[in-house]
Order: sequence, then structure tokens, then C-alpha cells
Amino acid sequence: QVQLVESGGGLVQAGGSLRLSCAASGTIFSILAMGWYRQAPGKQRELVTALTSGGSTNYADSVKGRFTISRDNAKNTVYLQMNSLKPEDTAVYYCNARVVSGLGYLEVWGQGTLVTVSS
Repeated sequence: QVQLVESGGGLVQAGGSLRLSCAASGTIFSILAMGWYRQAPGKQRELVTALTSGGSTNYADSVKGRFTISRDNAKNTVYLQMNSLKPEDTAVYYCNARVVSGLGYLEVWGQGTLVTVSS
């Protein structure tokens, strides 16, 4: 079984910064990609950013230049550094991982962490 544990959400004023972490654990042979999605109240879940095992990244247009995804391969952990936060960044942020595990290919989701940006 593969699990993702997120941390780092909270309340921040507009213009501030937060750093989210997501650690993958379990029987993982390889991590194909990890990323972050978010879901604001009344809206669909959307991709924020993703990072492949080869190092390729993509970002939603709304966060380009403000958010940065990075990883620590030794810890199976991915980070999301969020700067210049805006009230419209308020959402539950979910970590996502696509891995090859003891059960084969899996797509796994974290439990979500709430980010609230006050104006």
C-alpha cells in the first residue's frame, strides 16, 4: 500500500508564502510523477503543478512565477513553495503521485491540506 502524507497548509495574508510537503511511503519501486492539485469551494479540482521523474514540470497559468515544485528523491517527498499568495489561491491542496508499487501501477492521492489566503 502506498500513502501520501501532506503538511504545511494554514492561514496566510495576501502576499505571504507557504510551503507544502508531501511524503510518499509504502512499497514503492519508482515514482513516475508527483504533483499538486487544488479544489476551491464550489469549483472542480484543478492541476496546480506536476513534476515527472525525468524532471519535467508544468504549472497552471495562474501560478506561474509564484509557485515552485521541487523534490527530495531520497525522502520520496515533493514540496510546493507558494509565494505572493492571493485570496484566489484559497483551496484544499491535494498531493498526487503516480507510482510503480508492489501492486503495479497506482495513482494515489493525499488527504488534502487547507490553504487560506486572507485579503
